[in-house]
Amino acid sequence: MKKEDIKLIPPNDPRVLSMVAPFTDEALKDFPFKDRKELSEFMMDKMKSEGGIGLSANQLGLPFRMFVMHHPQMQKGQKWSVYNPEIVESSQRTINMKEGCLTFPMIFIMIKRPASIRVKYEDDEGKTVEEDLTGLPARVFQHEYDHMQGRVFTELVSKFKRDMAYKKAAKEFKRLRQLYARADKNSQ
Repeated sequence: MKKEDIKLIPPNDPRVLSMVAPFTDEALKDFPFKDRKELSEFMMDKMKSEGGIGLSANQLGLPFRMFVMHHPQMQKGQKWSVYNPEIVESSQRTINMKEGCLTFPMIFIMIKRPASIRVKYEDDEGKTVEEDLTGLPARVFQHEYDHMQGRVFTELVSKFKRDMAYKKAAKEFKRLRQLYARADKNSQ
């Protein structure tokens, strides 16, 4: 396997829908990463190139219980490389917010999640980190943590809401195809 062969996998792939085993450094021996830092850098670059603010390894078909999250306006541009994540505590207060996912292009759904969480994980140096997250970092952490559990955000809403999101995405894809077709026709 080469790094350039690692790409987002489709939402019906069992690797996205299965719980991921705990990460060990030994697990890297079968993949093109020499250590956690190299994996973290690869994941961060892949997430940015796909236009995301979070990306879990299993979305790329990698069997690692790890994810990255970053956005220039999130926590003053902090970057997280999260190995073996745990949500230790969640607030009673919840917030409804629209979520998307790189595994589900153009699908956006209002999801209710705890407003703040206490988390524990290992960083890319293998050190244990405990922190309290609120706002967007808490949201992204919970979304990516769900991937580690084999859950995807479309499972968190009713079939009706899911169907509406898919219809809206289909309309947007159709609109974009028409826009590109007109642009191609005008450039000839």
